[in-house]
Amino acid sequence: ELIEAARVDGCSMIRTFWTVAVPAARPAMAILGLFTFMQVWTDFMWPLVSLSSPSKQTLQTALQELQIAGQGQTVDFSLMQAGTTLATIPLLILFVLTGRQLVAGIMQGAVKG
Repeated sequence: ELIEAARVDGCSMIRTFWTVAVPAARPAMAILGLFTFMQVWTDFMWPLVSLSSPSKQTLQTALQELQIAGQGQTVDFSLMQAGTTLATIPLLILFVLTGRQLVAGIMQGAVKG
């Protein structure tokens, strides 16, 4: 409907794309970016298999190394909790930044009465 209305108003294809389609797709793109970042940030298996140097470890593989190092001994849970907190901080910040887009995407399909 919006694209047809823009075409009736005389917008070109490019202007319709930039002024109607892109703003309508912005919430979906923000959520897609959030989910992609979450998947890459929390990925464990690929860095575990592909990285051989301990200096290039990701945070998730380093936390696993801390847990393995504590087997048979006392595991330093405070250090593991600190690492887990560090792992979640970027996700929380990104969610706060994209939360408005999430709400806009949900409300976009709502019918006003």
